[in-house]
Amino acid sequence: MKILLLCPELFASDGGIQRITRLYLRALAARPETAEVRVVAFNDRVLPAERLRETLGSRTGPAVGCGGNKLRFVRAAWQLSAGADRIICTHVRQLPVAALVQVVRRNLRIYLVAHGIEVWRPFSALENWALHRTTRIWCVSDFTRREINLRVPDLGDRLSVVPNALDPEFAVTPPAHLRENCGRIILSVGRLSHADAYKGYDLLIRALPLIRQAAPGTQLRLVGSGDDEARLRALAAEGGVTDAVVFAGRVTDAQLRAEFARCDLFALPSTGEGFGLAFIEALAAGKPCVGADAGATPEIIDASCGLLAPPGDVPGLAAACTAALDRDWPAETLRHRAQRYSFAAFQARLAAAW
Repeated sequence: MKILLLCPELFASDGGIQRITRLYLRALAARPETAEVRVVAFNDRVLPAERLRETLGSRTGPAVGCGGNKLRFVRAAWQLSAGADRIICTHVRQLPVAALVQVVRRNLRIYLVAHGIEVWRPFSALENWALHRTTRIWCVSDFTRREINLRVPDLGDRLSVVPNALDPEFAVTPPAHLRENCGRIILSVGRLSHADAYKGYDLLIRALPLIRQAAPGTQLRLVGSGDDEARLRALAAEGGVTDAVVFAGRVTDAQLRAEFARCDLFALPSTGEGFGLAFIEALAAGKPCVGADAGATPEIIDASCGLLAPPGDVPGLAAACTAALDRDWPAETLRHRAQRYSFAAFQARLAAAW
């Protein structure tokens, strides 16, 4: 079986969708019936052969980075679809291209990975037409499945829930020197961009003075960068917590694991999580989580591994973080929760929904 995967990005950035796309590649390459996996990435300028081989091994096929050029993307999708059996789109924006290709190459079967807010909305006529040409839509959470089903009810039998998973190489082994002599550390991870304002980093900054009243010396570490960083820094200054908010910037995979190792609590009060991969990574590191009672977050966080705060509620978020910092969380219980989303479990769910 030859597979063509269409995606927004693979290596150009390191957000959740990009990491999950690489996980799909790894899972597809591991299937015994897979002969070759081809890739077309919209934003990547180049797709380094050595990085693809690290993921796909001997199943590596032709790969094209389009550098944001729409015409090149459509052309590459058409060319690489020749002889393919299946097209997998990791974002709904690429789905109409796959559907147009299928009009001519009628033997192709189309699959879509549906993540979150990109499908929690009404669809255009073109998108609706393309959705009805899919064989299966893999929803990363039951919340996302319900949101699609609400808008396009007749897709019900094509919708399967295939939760995201931990990278099989993700492991946290904290070196002793990582923890400085300081107060408690709350960690949050993601792109600090205007487009991702729903993640709630500003809420965490506003909640920090209240948290520090109950837990003096608490520090907030924000890992990531983006065009909203200046506003967030100004917000920290306005709240008098400039010295307590650390903007760590973009980090390597090893540095990210170190950040999870050094923190006491992971918090992401997002109102638009289609899954919440960072929650799973925190749990795998044995760290409790605080999230918003919104989106798919409640599917991951329950009383055994964290606390939920009312969406957009700064005092409620501060209370949840304070309570989580005060509670003793058995690390093994948290790690066991994360194992529900192991790579092996992901492979099994994907095979069942194929």
